[in-house]
Amino acid sequence: MRKTITIFTVFIIALFFMVSCGPTGPSTKSGAASADNMMKMLPHDMQGVLFININKAMETGLAKKALAKAAEDDDFKMFVAASGIDLEKDVYMAAIGIQGDMGGKDTPGVGIINLMYNPETMLVMIKAKAEEEETTFQEKDYEGYKIYSMESEKEDGSFVFFDSSTIIVGNETVVMACLDVAKKTKDSLTTNKELMDLSKRANKKAMFWGAFLIPAGATDSMAEENPMLGGLKGVNAAALSFDFANANITAEIKVISGDSSQIQQIANFLTGIKGFGAAMTGESPELGEILNKIQITSGTDEVTISAVIPEELINTMIEKEEAKKKAKEETSEDIKF
Repeated sequence: MRKTITIFTVFIIALFFMVSCGPTGPSTKSGAASADNMMKMLPHDMQGVLFININKAMETGLAKKALAKAAEDDDFKMFVAASGIDLEKDVYMAAIGIQGDMGGKDTPGVGIINLMYNPETMLVMIKAKAEEEETTFQEKDYEGYKIYSMESEKEDGSFVFFDSSTIIVGNETVVMACLDVAKKTKDSLTTNKELMDLSKRANKKAMFWGAFLIPAGATDSMAEENPMLGGLKGVNAAALSFDFANANITAEIKVISGDSSQIQQIANFLTGIKGFGAAMTGESPELGEILNKIQITSGTDEVTISAVIPEELINTMIEKEEAKKKAKEETSEDIKF
């Protein structure tokens, strides 16, 4: 099975990892996007959604360091020069919708990126990249929009320049569904009551948040394949958020079960995983400190995993791991010599 991925999927990851329609349309100008607005662009039948406030994420020291490191890479320099995009200033928000069974063999998805860009410049860059990598590049008209598709032996995907500040990218079928939503011939995510109700459990003001519906029996199948995951039986949804303020990363993950009798079992399982991890952090005191900051609490139908972690602590851990990796590489080079 080919991966459903394009240069824009990589583009979204690299960042961290809407005009013309008027005030009643689903699009919005770059810098003015919101999760609520982007929900109106996603199709009704999503099983999971993620929203990333990239503009806010770029304020974190972690992102600034990652961007500074990436800026040393020749491919990254070429991307910035060819696209004309300043990743710190021009990219505002991204929404990712996942369709089908979460974690299944085929989980088509779509990404909506709100940014300042020049469609013509981007198209020239992408066509050149496709030719360089010997990737098939095609285009077709769909309901007044031009859909571009890229396909190779290992990956494929489609994208559309929706307007001067919105790019839609992902599985072609889901990209077309987003266009149908824009034309009001298909219902939007806002009519999906189950997922909309679940989204209320997440902190929508956070830098990164999401909500996922887990199909009935999915965790049972996971437990059958890996008995260690038996403690997650009964989980049917999750909501999460990560935020940054006062040099701290705030994380909250809510694991939800419709079977209240399973809640304590899930809480005990997660507490056990935390304890096991803490016992294995002898060589990484920073990881041990992070695990000690994690709190696990249970309610009527959910177990909440939360933590407030100093950004500097994460930086220290990353720097130590990078130093170990570098030392290992240098040792390997010495042996080869």
